[in-house]
Amino acid sequence: MMKNIFLVAGLFLNQIIYAQYNYPATPEKAVVDNYFGIKITDNYRWLEDIKDPEVQKWFKSQSDFSHSIIDKIPHREDLFKRMKEVQNMNGDSFDAIYQRENTYFYSKTKKSENLSKLYSRDLLTGKEILIFDPETLGKNTQITNFVIDSKADKVAILFSKSGGEICYLRILDLASKKLLNDEIGPIWSEFSFEFTQDDKALIYTKMSTADPNSNMLLKEMKAMLHVIGTDSKTDKILASREDYPELNSLTEQFPMIYFTDDYKNIIVKLGSVKSEHPIFVAPYSELKNKKIKWRQIVKTSDDITDVFISDDQLFLLTHKEEPNYKIALTSLANPDFKNAKIIVPESRDKVIKSIQNSKNYLYYSLGDGIVRDKYQININTLKGKKIDFPTGVNKTFSLNQRENDNIYCTNVNWLTPLTTYEYNPEKENTKKSKYLNSETNFPDYSKLYTVKEVEVKSHDGTMVPLSIIYPKNMKMDGSSPAFITGYGGYGISNEPRFSTRLSVLLEQGVVLAIAHVRGGGEKGEKWHQGGMKATKPNTWKDFIACSEYLVNQKYTSPSKLIGNGGSMGGVLIGRAITERPDLFAVAIPEVGMTNTLRSEITANGPNQIPEMGTLKNEEDTKNLIEMDAQTKVKKGVKYPAVIVTTGMNDSRIVPWMPGKFAAILQNNSASGKPILLYANYENGHFTSDLDVTFKEYADVYSFALWQVGHPKFQPSKK
Repeated sequence: MMKNIFLVAGLFLNQIIYAQYNYPATPEKAVVDNYFGIKITDNYRWLEDIKDPEVQKWFKSQSDFSHSIIDKIPHREDLFKRMKEVQNMNGDSFDAIYQRENTYFYSKTKKSENLSKLYSRDLLTGKEILIFDPETLGKNTQITNFVIDSKADKVAILFSKSGGEICYLRILDLASKKLLNDEIGPIWSEFSFEFTQDDKALIYTKMSTADPNSNMLLKEMKAMLHVIGTDSKTDKILASREDYPELNSLTEQFPMIYFTDDYKNIIVKLGSVKSEHPIFVAPYSELKNKKIKWRQIVKTSDDITDVFISDDQLFLLTHKEEPNYKIALTSLANPDFKNAKIIVPESRDKVIKSIQNSKNYLYYSLGDGIVRDKYQININTLKGKKIDFPTGVNKTFSLNQRENDNIYCTNVNWLTPLTTYEYNPEKENTKKSKYLNSETNFPDYSKLYTVKEVEVKSHDGTMVPLSIIYPKNMKMDGSSPAFITGYGGYGISNEPRFSTRLSVLLEQGVVLAIAHVRGGGEKGEKWHQGGMKATKPNTWKDFIACSEYLVNQKYTSPSKLIGNGGSMGGVLIGRAITERPDLFAVAIPEVGMTNTLRSEITANGPNQIPEMGTLKNEEDTKNLIEMDAQTKVKKGVKYPAVIVTTGMNDSRIVPWMPGKFAAILQNNSASGKPILLYANYENGHFTSDLDVTFKEYADVYSFALWQVGHPKFQPSKK
């Protein structure tokens, strides 16, 4: 009898907990899938119909509910204002930069503004001119990218709206400051484009549709030639799966097209999430022909991730049999990779990250995940040397690789905001850029905070790098809140960077930690392969090990620990809290991939197959089930407080995926802690609008600080 009384009491207590937050109702409508004999029930499949008015109403009600909770948290506006203040300490910020003779062209966001505009600066007089303000085309119009023609007569500008990544290309006449009638697109935000040698046309990659909800959004793309002044409907197809079956392109691969610097050749790479692209070449003269005769020079199996072509020299960045990469040289006319000349051998403890070039030099990065040094190679003599840039993450860019060897370098560390340096290898002088930096008034962060780089033993004994940044003289008693983030995908390294928003978290006494988990590229291609497909569990298990380290070393405690992951990092944070819900007080999945079993049916899904696997393969399917956080949520488990973010203009991680994750947690968590869906209608996967960005992070961080008991962020009990 007593057992029954306690059972009833327990059920009553659970009812009180579930009723603590009156979430908008999310009906469960079961759909059962059979994955090679494994049956899985999805109660939230109906939310995937994003065009359904009922689904749209649900997202809006979730957004309204979240703001009704968040709006009661004090000092949110203080966080937002502080982010703006720190951003303004940096002065103006620069994006793409090009040089034509004695003029710089660049997109710049002034410290008092939210969006970048296009400017030029005369290097002889120092005079700066505003060339174009994107909001003359409408509110929230953003410059995504731009290129200048050879004579600086025209600028091709890629525009987007409200964080969306489906863009259109317009051409600005620099003499009249007026846009030509040409409107080219749709074009994905990350795709390159450039003028032909005579500046009379442009090459670009065209998407098959501009409908963000279409399953064809990122499929069947085509490399195109647009003659300026003509209707874009008549643009010539240069490469596509349908028109060039000899390329053996997959429907989800996108043909990225560009010219060699000497305009002797056209290059097409069949892109995907894989770094190893099939690459084809054709003489520039083929542009005039009805159909281009492409010649394949690189196969995926060659393990080549980048090439640079100068006349008949074919430089290769490859991890073939050497996972930390090497740079080799062979003939473009007759490539022979097995007998290619090794220009830069593999390093034992560092990874060659990238190659770029100027007119006469090739540059490469050598990094260990924390420091990235830069080296140069004379492409005529093949002599190399290290460039004298400050210690940190150094990334170089050519100002005009067709005309000169002028490059600029951005240098940054965890506590050192970005500084731009200019360099010319012939003059061998490194100098802080006069025009590409702004007056800054940052505090000396090194006097305020400590950076510690450690390695943590993971579940299988592998040592995982962990970067920890914390206030000096902090009590190591577990009482401090901590924010740990990770990524672990596509071989991308989580290198040091100065973050305005994270610096504001530091000011609140929060420990920052960055887990360099497997799946990333910090330790080369083996590190990447150690966190993909069948080995993907290493990604979140590494993250859990790093989180446990913070607790064991008394940086924080589980009641103070905030876990974060975004995009592909949604797998990391989603599986971390479903495997170890007791370890975290708060979880922040940002536009996260939390439903990997359903990813393949999205527009961006087939593109993920090389990294994640496919449902057409039984072994891959088991791996996808294992990394799917959605299916791991169990009723009655005490999950952390969770704020799930999504951008309603997001085409990479469709909004229904984060939406479903929030829904299942709301209906099943027994912790009584809030589960919120933060649906941002002014954002996509990201946005360049700083006000939108800082507003979202101020809301999200204030929620997290509330939940870890930070005294400044506790709502009134009235």
